[in-house]
Amino acid sequence: MQYIYLITMPQKRKKMIKKKSFKKKKSVRKNKAKTDKNILDEIIRVDHAGEYGATRIYDGQIAIFGKDSKIGKTIQHMADQEQEHIEKFNELIIEKNVRPTAFLPLWSVAGFALGAGTALMGEKAAMACTVAVEKVIGEHYREQQNLLEDDEKELKKTIAKFEKDELEHHDIGLEHDAENAIGYKAMTKVIEIGCKTAIAISKKI
Repeated sequence: MQYIYLITMPQKRKKMIKKKSFKKKKSVRKNKAKTDKNILDEIIRVDHAGEYGATRIYDGQIAIFGKDSKIGKTIQHMADQEQEHIEKFNELIIEKNVRPTAFLPLWSVAGFALGAGTALMGEKAAMACTVAVEKVIGEHYREQQNLLEDDEKELKKTIAKFEKDELEHHDIGLEHDAENAIGYKAMTKVIEIGCKTAIAISKKI
């Protein structure tokens, strides 16, 4: 019995060693999180539409106030930044192969009409329009940054930078007595609802 014990023990040990040597090491490799293509398309499409609409709002206001008036120069500063934004999204639409919204011609007319209409109501009303629009866009940009994964770090940086610009415009509007515009609360509420509706439509169509 002792002899058998001595023979079988090494055999068992041999089997155990053999199993161990063939055991594969698991590779600890983390996959880079990727942004869903549908989400990415929606972000670029709606931001392209939004920035285009913003340039048209300022075009309408400048058409009434002129570029050389004091308020006109303030609006032109904001318009120049919006132009920078739309140029970037024009590039991204092509680079990422994203279809622009079919409602772009409508947003062009609606944006200009909103800008010109509020400007005709006076400087404070024009600034109230800016406060309402930029509030919605700023919030929208903040939400979008949470939807972008590691593969879209550059786009996230771009949107974060544009968000700061929009919030600057919002604050400029407040500094120019936007809250003292006649019917401020009702006006800004209606404009905010209009902006959110345009965002929802532009994402999908």
